[in-house]
Amino acid sequence: MNESSGSTAGIDIRHLEQWTRNEPVILTETLEQRPALGLAAMLDQSECPGIGEALPPLWQWVYFTSVTRASELGTDGHPVLGGFLPPVPLPRRMWAASKFRFNAPLRIGETVQKQSRVDSVKLKQGASGPLVFVNIGHSYLVAGELRISEEQTLVYIGKEQGHKPETKGETHIGRSDWSRSIQPDPVLLFRYSALTSNTHRIHYDRDYAVNEEGHPGLLVHAPLTATLLAELLREHCPGAHIKQFSFRALLPLVDSMSFMIHGRREGKDSVALWALDGDGQLAEQANARVIES
Repeated sequence: MNESSGSTAGIDIRHLEQWTRNEPVILTETLEQRPALGLAAMLDQSECPGIGEALPPLWQWVYFTSVTRASELGTDGHPVLGGFLPPVPLPRRMWAASKFRFNAPLRIGETVQKQSRVDSVKLKQGASGPLVFVNIGHSYLVAGELRISEEQTLVYIGKEQGHKPETKGETHIGRSDWSRSIQPDPVLLFRYSALTSNTHRIHYDRDYAVNEEGHPGLLVHAPLTATLLAELLREHCPGAHIKQFSFRALLPLVDSMSFMIHGRREGKDSVALWALDGDGQLAEQANARVIES
């Protein structure tokens, strides 16, 4: 991919870059147990953190959820662009990657401040057309102490660009220490959408996903797959604390096909995690740095 400047295919990147100069959006929430209970139930877990107990990594996504008014949603179900996010004139928006640093856990009952800002907007020319990458920084603080930092990457592509990634991640060949088969279905995707207030129609409206955006079925949320990978790590390394976690979404996972999640220890403090689609192709790749308690 080649990075572009100026205007390409009607995309005024200099205008979009103005969003990096906006003030951070600040939200404050006291972490109640109910959202965590909902996520635990969705994951078919019998236990959930109680008041004062640590929230597992990535569970913060069921907090600080969108409260966008109905009149402020676009035809795809997403909030209309031009508010917090720049108005990128490409129809498809996908969560491509995130990187986390966990300095300390959030705890149920704490009052947490989340600060979000647009860090960068970049236009690149892919093999099948332009792509715009928007990097967002999220910080979670308790009484001024930075607990979690996240670098989130969204990618915008044209409708005609298909479903193949512009670049492929490395292939995981060989053993995994743990694995599990996941059969996604509309109920799972609906529950995660509801827990995270994700109104993007590709996750619950099959007619829209197939006929409007050209997907082969309902799409599994990239952060849901990341959560399943992190939970696989927690299940098989109960004494390990995740200090860093990153993931990249490479291929779409759909509700019509089961997929496999895998994990492998790679040394004392590193864990490789990945998801393979129904055809055995690498769909999502994650890495974690851990310390033992």
